[in-house]
Amino acid sequence: MGSISLEHVKKSFGEVQIIPDITLDIKDGEFVVFVGPSGCGKSTLLRLIAGLEDTSGGTILLDGEDMTKAPPARRGLAMVFQSYALYPHMSVRDNIAFPLKMAKAPKEVIDQKVEYAARTLNLGSYLDRRPRALSGGQRQRVAIGRAIVREPKAFLFDEPLSNLDAALRVNMRLEITELHQQLKTTMIYVTHDQVEAMTMADRIVVLNAGNVEQFGSPLELYKKPANRFVAGFIGSPKMNFVDGQEAAKHNAHSIGVRPEHFALNRTATPGVWKGKVTVAELLGSDTFLHVQVEGLGLMTIRADGDETYTHGDDVYLTPDATRIYRFDAAGKAI
Repeated sequence: MGSISLEHVKKSFGEVQIIPDITLDIKDGEFVVFVGPSGCGKSTLLRLIAGLEDTSGGTILLDGEDMTKAPPARRGLAMVFQSYALYPHMSVRDNIAFPLKMAKAPKEVIDQKVEYAARTLNLGSYLDRRPRALSGGQRQRVAIGRAIVREPKAFLFDEPLSNLDAALRVNMRLEITELHQQLKTTMIYVTHDQVEAMTMADRIVVLNAGNVEQFGSPLELYKKPANRFVAGFIGSPKMNFVDGQEAAKHNAHSIGVRPEHFALNRTATPGVWKGKVTVAELLGSDTFLHVQVEGLGLMTIRADGDETYTHGDDVYLTPDATRIYRFDAAGKAI
């Protein structure tokens, strides 16, 4: 079992409030991602769950048991850091086995669990190497293997892919997702990358200044954002926002249109937004156009990759009327 419940959890450092008041219920076996901009409190929240930081208020329940004041070792959780934290003088085998040796587990149990972790993570041929002889992705797998052998109630990942290059990030993202499907263990994953959040999570917690802006499935956050902050954070490229008179036509303080929700034309069309291409990013399958729209500002448009646009081209944009997001003066979705 690995359910995790936070009831009015708070955290302050002196007079600085990092987590004002958070209540969350994470189900056993879920893959939940904490996402948000730098400084939003996501890593602090993870450390509170792990017991690496003391709460300033509220309750943390693991499988229904109050663990708010319990030390990390009693919580039955395993944390994986972005720094790997491997012992350079030890082999991969000994790094993975280390927590079991510290717990004085029998040798046959240690060997069995190390072999299982190595097989699960495709590390079997690397067990006698030392960390310096491994790639970044392999080192991260060793760190995950060290967590697996503990058979935790939940895995806590704190931006584990930040030190990897783009290709390795994609590979490790897939490996961690597959690992979750195989182990069926609760996982909480912290990232600032909303693409990682969208592709990995069962549910996403969007944090902003220590507050939960929305907690839901990736598609729920994408299709039905609770407010302008979530709408602007989830989705790549980001949603375009328009204020003022154009928004007032839709009975809103502001409106949002995603880059893929425009019809794009080269010829003048009455009643649509006229703009001029400033930059065209050709990505093969897609072309992202940055368009300066008269009276509305700079917008990003997703176009077909077969279309060719250059700096200075005139374009005419028609937002899909059924996919315009409306927000009130407080930024809440209407």
